[in-house]
Amino acid sequence: MINPDKSRRFITPERASVLLPTIISAGIAFIITSAFVIPQYINSNKIFYEFKEFMRKKDELPNLKNQYKIINQKLKKLNIQKGKIIDLVSGKSNLDTFLNTLGFLGDKNQIQFSSIIPSSIIKYVPDNNTEIQNQLNINTDPLLVEGIKKNIIEVKFEAEYENLLAFIRDLEFNENVILISDININTLKKAKNDSQINYDSFPLEVSLKLTIYGKI
Repeated sequence: MINPDKSRRFITPERASVLLPTIISAGIAFIITSAFVIPQYINSNKIFYEFKEFMRKKDELPNLKNQYKIINQKLKKLNIQKGKIIDLVSGKSNLDTFLNTLGFLGDKNQIQFSSIIPSSIIKYVPDNNTEIQNQLNINTDPLLVEGIKKNIIEVKFEAEYENLLAFIRDLEFNENVILISDININTLKKAKNDSQINYDSFPLEVSLKLTIYGKI
């Protein structure tokens, strides 16, 4: 005869002796899988993708080398062009050399200097530094590039008209780029009327501003 209470029990000592080791084994297997197998799988995937990325970069390396050579060649050409532009604008002399040249041209053309005053020196400022340009009140100068500085000199002298023209002509043929501005010319002698003035022989008092571009 079957005991009704015993048949109603789901977990009996006999079943527990079978299920409990199974549950414990499954738990241990899950812990081992979580602690060792899954991290190893993730790590292996990571290594695989790193290796794949390495192979991709390795395949692209020849193209990168070719691009580097092309960029390097262009950079050399730009540096050569930059050097030519600097030499074209500034010549090969500095401010001291130019002042000596100015004195030589003055003697050559019978110029009597009364004053030569270097008023300012302006260096190149990149266009992206607009704040600095505004603070220093610097206008963009197409001739003022990196490696060049601009010297501004105020000059006063006496000369006859023909000598003045010859002096300015010699300045134009100087190796440096020289800009002449703020020219003011006065006669040193007074004539009775304008018809008696012979500007070719009349002594003139001249003041002007020279802007000289030179290497830094």
